Amino acid sequence: MKGTFPTDKFRELRTPFYYYDTKVLRDTLDCIRKETAKYENYAVHYAVKANANPKVLTIIRESGLGVDCVSGGEIRAAIKAGFPASKIVYAGVGKADWEIELGLEYSIFCFNVESIPELEVINELAAAKGKVANVAFRINPNVGAHTHANITTGLAENKFGISMEDMERVIEIAQGLKNVNFVGLHFHIGSQILDMGDFVALCNRINELQDKLEARRIRVEHINVGGGLGIDYTHPNRQPIPDFKSYFETYDNCLKLRSYQTLHFELGRAVVGQCGSLIAKVLYVKQGTNKQFAILDAGMTDLIRPALYQAYHKIENITSDETPETYDVVGPICESSDVFGKAVDLNKVKRGDLIALRSAGAYGEIMASGYNCRELPQGYTSDELV
Repeated sequence: MKGTFPTDKFRELRTPFYYYDTKVLRDTLDCIRKETAKYENYAVHYAVKANANPKVLTIIRESGLGVDCVSGGEIRAAIKAGFPASKIVYAGVGKADWEIELGLEYSIFCFNVESIPELEVINELAAAKGKVANVAFRINPNVGAHTHANITTGLAENKFGISMEDMERVIEIAQGLKNVNFVGLHFHIGSQILDMGDFVALCNRINELQDKLEARRIRVEHINVGGGLGIDYTHPNRQPIPDFKSYFETYDNCLKLRSYQTLHFELGRAVVGQCGSLIAKVLYVKQGTNKQFAILDAGMTDLIRPALYQAYHKIENITSDETPETYDVVGPICESSDVFGKAVDLNKVKRGDLIALRSAGAYGEIMASGYNCRELPQGYTSDELV
């Protein structure tokens, strides 16, 4: 079953472009609100790195979510979209001085700190501004996730976070500094996780670490478990909204949260992934020796995930109802890796047909580049194309 798109409106737009179905986005946000309302002290921050389109950010802000930022530019985008600084958390293994200073100027809720040198720099910069910065420590739990190696972040071999062995020492150092205030622990094990057992493993590890800290009478007000919940790339129409019910239930059942603690989530892909599609036009249908190619005007500069992660996106010919044929769907970039899919069955393709690459709302537009001196794709919402 193909998705429903306003193809007449699409014909008026220059391709390639991103299309965001705001009904899917708002339905997703409503589901998040409904599920988190079942529990006390659950706070959700949208991970801006997934999609920073201003129109998308505005809708997310209107839903009441906070934001998770990983750069100074993302902090600025969040503030511009109207998110209160009190709901901004800032993570990242390499925070530049100006980015830390920006967070201090806005008095953001928390810096998720990933090393002792970073902690010392934040304390120094906060002192220069006469401020005290809230900090949480990103602890590397050495928990693997059943996902692509490039988006696994919780193993000891990854660059992210502070080792469990150093946790208590880092907290003690923070408690001795005047311009930082230790408020919590932060964890994140990866992305596109569909096996709830991975989150159970994280909960078990956090429980161990919490017991260890309590034995030392160290109180932790905030626990941040990151995000990581995946989406159904194969069946975007059948499952447009991720399984938030099971996701939040897993933490409620398995994490021994203290009565005074707030549990924070940093969801990105699960919020925006299914609402977005990359819309491209067929430039040529090329007959090869043993296969035929559908050559699009969109390429890896517009959607890099297939080339970078060997990621699957459902591909649909949204302007043809003819009998399906098999194609390699490729782009115009001068790279052999500029391939969206091989041996893809599409309704018969001809020059000028519109092709939708589904489930592209996350890590699509935001990762676009100007390689080959190409223009960046525009982003449009269904609200604009009524």
